Amino acid sequence: MSKLDELINKLCPNGVEFKKIGKVSNFVQGFAFKNNTFKENGIGLVRTTNIQDKSISEDNMVYIKPDEYKENLSKYIIKKDRIIIGMSGTIKVGINNSDKNYYLNQRVGMFIANEEIINNKYLFYVLDNSIPNLYNLVSGSSVKNLSSNVLNDFEIPVPPLEVQCEIVRILDNFTLLSAELSAELSARQKQYNFYRENLLTNDFEKNVKLKDLCDIKGRIGFRGYTRNDLVEEGQGAISFSPGNIINETINYNNCTYISWKKYEESPEIMINNGDIILCKTGSTLGKVAMVKNLPEKATLNPQLVVLKNLKCNSTYLKYIIGGYDFQYAMQAKKGLGSVPNISQKDIGNIEIRLHSPENQEKIASILDRFDKLCNDISEGLPAEIEARKKQYEYYRDKLLTFKELK
Repeated sequence: MSKLDELINKLCPNGVEFKKIGKVSNFVQGFAFKNNTFKENGIGLVRTTNIQDKSISEDNMVYIKPDEYKENLSKYIIKKDRIIIGMSGTIKVGINNSDKNYYLNQRVGMFIANEEIINNKYLFYVLDNSIPNLYNLVSGSSVKNLSSNVLNDFEIPVPPLEVQCEIVRILDNFTLLSAELSAELSARQKQYNFYRENLLTNDFEKNVKLKDLCDIKGRIGFRGYTRNDLVEEGQGAISFSPGNIINETINYNNCTYISWKKYEESPEIMINNGDIILCKTGSTLGKVAMVKNLPEKATLNPQLVVLKNLKCNSTYLKYIIGGYDFQYAMQAKKGLGSVPNISQKDIGNIEIRLHSPENQEKIASILDRFDKLCNDISEGLPAEIEARKKQYEYYRDKLLTFKELK
C-alpha cells in the first residue's frame, strides 16, 4: 500500500468534503489597464495570451508604469507561486514560477489560497484538472467567458492537508521529469541547429543553382481546382498542403483529397517517395519536407512545388533547403504583396553550396540522427515528453478523483 493510500484510509476513509473555491481561497479579478498606457518596459502585464504551458510567458508581453495610475494596484500584483486563470476564450490555468512580480489584467483571475485549508499547489493541480468541467459553465455565444461568481461557486475536493501534500509531491515529480526532458530537448535542438549550419556551409565543393540539381514543378494556373473538385478519402488522390508539413516531415493526418480526374490532369506533379515538396507562397513560405512512406497517390495544391529527378542525395538536399542560407534567399526573393510569394524561376536560381556525393551521404546521416532525437514524435525526445504528459494527466485525474463525503 502506498503512502497516499495509507493517508486516505487513515484520514478520510469515507470520502472527502467538497468545498466551493470561494470558501478556500480569495479570488481576484484583473484590473482594466488602459491600452494607451502600455509600455515597452516596466512591470509585466499578464493577459490571457501570456498563460502558456501552465506558467507565465513573456512572449508578446506589454508593460505598465504603475505610477501613471491613481488607483491602488497592490491587490493586482501576481507574486511568486500565485495561481492565475484565463477567463475569456480558451480557459487556461497557470502559476507564477518566476521570482518576478507581474500585474493582473482584466479577463485574467488570480487565486490566493487559504493555506490553513488548502495547499496552494494542490489548488493549482485541481484547477488544471477541472478545465473540462469549467468549460461547461462558460457564457457567451462567440467568445466564451467565465465569471468570478461561477468560479467562486465551483466545488472541488478538499481532503486533509496531509493528503493534499502527498498528492502534490507525486504530481510535482511528474512535472519535474517533464521539465527536465523539455530542457534536454531544447539543448539538443540548439546543438542540432549548430551542427546543421556548420555541416552545410563548410568543406563544400562548389556553388550550384537549385535548378541544376532537380526539376521544379508546380500546379499550372489553369489546372487549379475548386471546392467542387474535392472528394472524400478513398475517392481520389491526396492533395498536399502546407499543413501536411511538420518539422520537415510529411504528416498524413487530415489530408485533403481531389478527384481522380484532377489528379490525372497534372502528371508532372504526381508525387513519389523521395520527392521534395516546398511551400512557395503564404505565411508558410519555405516549409520543406521529403516524401517518405507515401500511403497512396498524391499531388499538390497551388501553394507548393515539388522537386523531382534529383541529381544529389535527396535527404541532404532537404536539409540544404531547410537551412538558414536557402531560407534567407527565399525570403529575400519573395514578392512584396500582402501574400508572400516566390516564383518557380526564382526558386530555381537560388544558389547552394554543394558537397561531394560522399559528404552528402555523411551529412544526411548525421543530421538524420539529430532530427530523429529532436523531432521524431514516435521515438525521439518529443515522444518521451508526450508519454510523460499523458502519464501526468492520467495520474492527476486518478489522484484528484475522490468520493464525496455525505
